[in-house]
Amino acid sequence: MKIINIPLTIPNALSLYRLFSFPFLMIFIFLGHEKLFAFFIWLNLTTDVLDGWIARQFNQVTEIGARIDGFADSGTYILAITGMLVFKWADIEPHAVWFYIFIVFFIVSRLFSLIKLGIFYGFHSYGVKIAGYIHGLFFIVLFVIGYYEWFYWLMIISGLIVFSENFLITVYLNESRSQVKGIWWLIKEKKAQEKL
Repeated sequence: MKIINIPLTIPNALSLYRLFSFPFLMIFIFLGHEKLFAFFIWLNLTTDVLDGWIARQFNQVTEIGARIDGFADSGTYILAITGMLVFKWADIEPHAVWFYIFIVFFIVSRLFSLIKLGIFYGFHSYGVKIAGYIHGLFFIVLFVIGYYEWFYWLMIISGLIVFSENFLITVYLNESRSQVKGIWWLIKEKKAQEKL
């Protein structure tokens, strides 16, 4: 049995915290503790921003760290979506079809990367980062202030775009890679390699 050596850095500790928090967040959902759920999802979103920033600032970016962060991101997404379905269904219901489409795009893009590359997370592309901020802010605003339809559509559209890009990146890649700037850079890189 192969033991995975995870460097004990602050970014990795923050990502591991998010992974270990998932069972508690599920318990909050099942018990109907909306405020506790919202607070800890907010904490997870904050640690997600911090772990990436700290890793870049202090040169602690590692492949294993990116993978842990990717799994933690996927889990946070799934929990946030579940929480919205349980606690904020009345707000989402008028446009539920698009929310379901959003969920399908998310699942298909992740399952495709799992089948082809053996990874169940999105790439750390610029699009993922931008959409992540939009989705995180939407979630916080939804639970703290309330529902804004224009923000909902921004969240849906940005998600569909980035999940589609993740799918295309997976098509282009032949092996697992966590750090990909985006599909445009990947195509450019592949063309440069073909010229050699």
